[in-house]
Amino acid sequence: MRTTLTIDDDVLERARELAAKMRTPFRAVVNEALRAGLDRVEQSAKRRPYKTRPHKMGLKRGYNLDNIQELLAQIEGEDFR
Repeated sequence: MRTTLTIDDDVLERARELAAKMRTPFRAVVNEALRAGLDRVEQSAKRRPYKTRPHKMGLKRGYNLDNIQELLAQIEGEDFR
């Protein structure tokens, strides 16, 4: 299948040099590089997501979560606003 791609100059040069060094068609080098790159991207996507475990940290004495405005005033101070 034919398609048009815009390839950065440095990538194009590396691919051409590799094709010449390996005596392989440029098209084969590009296809193999894309396959390897796509495999790598796919493996990264399959990794397990990062998970954290929650820990109860509690609330310091004298603070109450029932009235958030009062809690903020205690923590930040009345002059904060």
